[in-house]
Amino acid sequence: MQDDALIAQAQAWLAEDPDPDTREELARLIDTGDHAEIAARFSGTLQFGTAGLRGELGAGPMRMNRSVVIRAAAGLAAYLKKNGHAGGLVVIGYDARHKSRDFAEDTAAVMTGAGLRAAVLNRPLPTPVLAFAVRHLGAVAGVEVTASHNPPRDNGYKVYLGDGSQIVPPADAEIAAEIAAVASLTTVPRPAEGWETLDDTVLDAYLARTDAVLSKDSPRTARTVYTAMHGVGKDVLLAAFERAGFPRPVLVAEQADPDPEFPTVAFPNPEEPGAMDLAFAKARETDPDLVVANDPDADRCAAAVKDGTDWRMLRGDEVGALLAAHLVRRGATGTFAESIVSSSLLGRIAEKAGLPYEETLTGFKWIARVEGLRYGYEEALGYCVDPDGVRDKDGITAALLLTELASGLKAEGRTLLDLLDDLAVEHGLHATDQLSVRVQDLGLIASAMRRLRDRPPTELAGLRITAAEDLTRGTETLPPTDGLRYTLDGARVVVRPSGTEPKLKCYLEVVVPVAARSGLPEARAKATALLARIKQDLSEAAGI
Repeated sequence: MQDDALIAQAQAWLAEDPDPDTREELARLIDTGDHAEIAARFSGTLQFGTAGLRGELGAGPMRMNRSVVIRAAAGLAAYLKKNGHAGGLVVIGYDARHKSRDFAEDTAAVMTGAGLRAAVLNRPLPTPVLAFAVRHLGAVAGVEVTASHNPPRDNGYKVYLGDGSQIVPPADAEIAAEIAAVASLTTVPRPAEGWETLDDTVLDAYLARTDAVLSKDSPRTARTVYTAMHGVGKDVLLAAFERAGFPRPVLVAEQADPDPEFPTVAFPNPEEPGAMDLAFAKARETDPDLVVANDPDADRCAAAVKDGTDWRMLRGDEVGALLAAHLVRRGATGTFAESIVSSSLLGRIAEKAGLPYEETLTGFKWIARVEGLRYGYEEALGYCVDPDGVRDKDGITAALLLTELASGLKAEGRTLLDLLDDLAVEHGLHATDQLSVRVQDLGLIASAMRRLRDRPPTELAGLRITAAEDLTRGTETLPPTDGLRYTLDGARVVVRPSGTEPKLKCYLEVVVPVAARSGLPEARAKATALLARIKQDLSEAAGI
């Protein structure tokens, strides 16, 4: 784009921008002639997809800001009206990130101006409370303003439809088309009032439902250390634990209260190196039975256990298997489901229990739609343990169920690690790892995927690849997606671009048979070595 045309586009955007902060930011860029930065802001538009919107805060169509949100809300409203929901209720929640409340109120104003009814949760609350509210209130849609575990500079916009689950194709493309049709913000009515601010009734109903995930007379003795990771989970989790009768969790004070700057962590994701350091320090002081963490919007749940003399994070696949085994032991019925990037151990647990099992594409937007779902999980710390209440991942109810399991094992003189050993002996040691590459240039991800497609590996770590699937073509059970899946003798690899972050993600699993508990150390050593070699070989094959 020529400089004159670029400046004209920026000035037109500036004239409509309702936010004094981003107006000042963009005016400064224009005044200083920072054409490179302006070009970056106006090189396109944030794309609305099945994750909704997510991006860095700032001025311009390639950033998250009030102008972008108002257009998104107008597009969603138009989509709802075209699909027979004129006058329907849209419920809106938000986290404690910068601008989240503004984006929520803008959405409410747009919905009201479009003739829909809008109701906003009364304060920053966990994403699963919004997902619950959609179904509880009979809404036609829900919006959660959150960037989940992204860096502090980001925010996002997640859309649920009336069934309480996140949007999937073709709804995302249809909403995106309506957003693109918004020519000017001046055409979007935004009254200053007319929507409802909800009281705590919805939250109380959610909390009452959390009791249902626990067995009536189960032990409630496990002591926990808890970190909210500077997010919005603390008050709701504490209330849920108190209702359940668990000991009050010991808080990681430095991370207990909402703080959009996330001052103690580089990335507010329990999976990231260093994010759990303060929680581990508190655990060393207090010697609990379990460490529990939520991500900032509390839809994910991480856990750590004492392993020898120190603490270690459980992988999402380990927690997923533990919760599945617990539900099976309690006599759960219904379908167990997971995404293709998660451990195949869940399928073996379900098969042994005689339960239906399904595999879906990545994301709870797919898992939540499995017919007859009883339990679903994804390796990225997401667990759906009450699909009739929250048709999405829920870090609060997952924490309750895991603490119940730890309490029951404690009563038997056992730990979560003992149960993991049982599962390894029964089903084989399923060891997982991830090769995750964060990039500045998204072209590197496309280049790596193209290289793997053009020159696919025939073996990894000396294991022959017995099947190579390009998932863009879809399969008999999966719709198309940008990904590659390799099946090896005793291993599995899935490669895909992240849907929410600038990352290439490679999910690795090896399965090592174990005849008895005495064979576990050798099996673990073998699995660790295999995973390291697969990671190295895959990195070379992808050119990363």
